[in-house]
Amino acid sequence: MKFGKLPDISAVDFSLPKDPVENASVLAKKKDSAAALAVYVGCTGWSMPEWVGKVYPPGTKTKGFLEAYGEQFNTIELNTTHYRIPTLELIHRWYQSTPADFKFCPKIPQTISHSRNLGLGGEQIPLFCEAVQALEEKLGCCFMQLPPYFGVDRLGKLETFLNAFPSHIPLAIELRHESWFTGEDSSRGLFELLERTDSATVLTDVAGRRDVLHMRLTNGVGMVRFVGNDLHPTDYERIDDWMTRLKGWRDQGLQELYFFTHEPDNLKAPELADYLVRCLKGEVGIQTRGPEFYASDQGEQMSLF
Repeated sequence: MKFGKLPDISAVDFSLPKDPVENASVLAKKKDSAAALAVYVGCTGWSMPEWVGKVYPPGTKTKGFLEAYGEQFNTIELNTTHYRIPTLELIHRWYQSTPADFKFCPKIPQTISHSRNLGLGGEQIPLFCEAVQALEEKLGCCFMQLPPYFGVDRLGKLETFLNAFPSHIPLAIELRHESWFTGEDSSRGLFELLERTDSATVLTDVAGRRDVLHMRLTNGVGMVRFVGNDLHPTDYERIDDWMTRLKGWRDQGLQELYFFTHEPDNLKAPELADYLVRCLKGEVGIQTRGPEFYASDQGEQMSLF
């Protein structure tokens, strides 16, 4: 993930912005005092031979990577769907290879998100929806990453898209153009639209674009894409800050959270996910699970913390 990456992070203020005042009312509408916050923590892919012997059991073959990944994590940021719509046969194979509590979060194909009319009137939206629906209860929250040139002047097009997109398929929206973040007036219409269509927001925590970390929630689902810096000490400090925020959102009524860790080449993303999960497990009213790593010389599972 190159978006917002910096070669030097020494001058970056990684403090989390304050919650917008609207968050409290949004979450209050979703609050269920009897339900625990379901947290799904994962990485951005499972095709990582470098993880064999540490994240995956020693000797794991390529065909077993997804099964091994599912044993360690309970969700995946499914970027492969950004480039092509999977066949139903492949979807069924993914379904069969993962545990009952696993959630896939497919990325909307770029043939939709990067097209002039967001795929409206074509066959791509129906084909994508038909495919991901086959994941059944393992379908988490889809997300659409709009291109850097998609500015606030195209809000009407986004509204048409969201009104047409099947309401039974959970969806979150990630925006990158600077015009969305120049002030409250520029974003008010966007967030009102997302609330009205029961769509979530994507919160991207990355060094070089602190503006996209707007912290605005629009329904009971949160999605965080966290970009670390090779396990720099600030990565862990930032996770600690997120823990404080997540506990507040839990108390206010957040229902589901998807948290995806990114690291350079994704090699160390599991370590950061593990740190977050171990912090979460100490909290009452939060349900999640995470990895148990392998000692490469013994083939036995171990903890890093």
